Amino acid sequence: MGILHDDVVIINQSKNEAEPSVITINCPDKTGLGCDLCRILLFFGLTIVRGDVSTDGKWCYIVFWVIPKPIIKWDTCRWELLKNRLIGTCPSCSSAFGISYYSSELQSSMVTDVFLIKLFCYDRKGLSHDVTTVFCNLELNIKKVKVSTTPVGTVMNLFFVTDTRELLHTKMRQEETYEALVDVMQAAIISCNIEKVGPEVTACSQASPFLSSAITNDVVLRTSNNVSITMDNSFSPAHTLVQIVCQDHKGLLYDIMRTLKDYNIQISYGRFYLKQGRKCEIDLFITQADGKKIIDPSMQRALSSRLQMELLQPLRVAVVSRGPDTELLVANPVELSSKGRPLVFHDITLALNMLNTCIFLAEIGRHVIGDQEWEVYRVLLDEGTSLSTPRRKIEEGVWKLLM
Repeated sequence: MGILHDDVVIINQSKNEAEPSVITINCPDKTGLGCDLCRILLFFGLTIVRGDVSTDGKWCYIVFWVIPKPIIKWDTCRWELLKNRLIGTCPSCSSAFGISYYSSELQSSMVTDVFLIKLFCYDRKGLSHDVTTVFCNLELNIKKVKVSTTPVGTVMNLFFVTDTRELLHTKMRQEETYEALVDVMQAAIISCNIEKVGPEVTACSQASPFLSSAITNDVVLRTSNNVSITMDNSFSPAHTLVQIVCQDHKGLLYDIMRTLKDYNIQISYGRFYLKQGRKCEIDLFITQADGKKIIDPSMQRALSSRLQMELLQPLRVAVVSRGPDTELLVANPVELSSKGRPLVFHDITLALNMLNTCIFLAEIGRHVIGDQEWEVYRVLLDEGTSLSTPRRKIEEGVWKLLM
């Protein structure tokens, strides 16, 4: 029983660049599936302009209307790769009939091998962004990074990555990675070494006593000051209706879905629509994990407050003084499943490259801020270039590209 493998995800590519492509997903349901799918679309650089979700608790039907970023070139191979990633995220079709219903969740919780890519090279403008772009194209997920520039103009890059294709342990995949790096870096590369390391290297979280208050407290930069969230239990006999009106930003639907996933909330029906002026309207009919409406006022307030916070400040960005140096700080919340927001370091390096600002030192770490785990990017800027760009301009430029 079930549907054909090719029918789980159907992609109808738009022939006109101004028109969205349509992605249809028809598969068994699981809590957090919408979040996982939106995360993949965000990783592939796609913007969701419209979405429809419906489920009976066992089987779901999802339609996304998407457009790629203008800077991303799409071809047939990349659409096919996207389809494979979406299919891999969906639960097995046998799940809907009571067989291995939690197999997808168990698979996603398995420990993924972590590899250290040690890259030694000569420094040049845009180097970090070029390397990060290579990793994105190869589907290597950066879990942790340390970039150090020496006084003699060389750079030691330590990238701790996981491989979406789970092939980095093979000689062929390592050669593919090395060749891709050589292709973009050419004579700048000195040496490259890839080795497997323990997952504990990237797993630890730290308290945040040494983080700037610009990150640990609320910061000025926000997507908008106008976010409306209402909850209504009178509209449906079986569901709580959540209505959200806000301004669009990159990853908006992902931010909503990951919040609901963290609260173990299930969506029975949902509609997302992006209007002119980038105003979004979202209607969600939701239930708790036990299948009941959200009646408890305290639970309603907690969920509404969390959604509002995530939509106003899905990321925190600040440029601060670190002794005599200038440091860029970017923080984003981590899902309870321990997944961070995709492409953050890629967008940081791209923004700094566009601002003609070089990186002297970069680190990624996990920190506990309040009652939540955050992924914190600490980038020490090269004073030779950063002093020529006002701090506020760097802050706004990074925020704009991330959002």
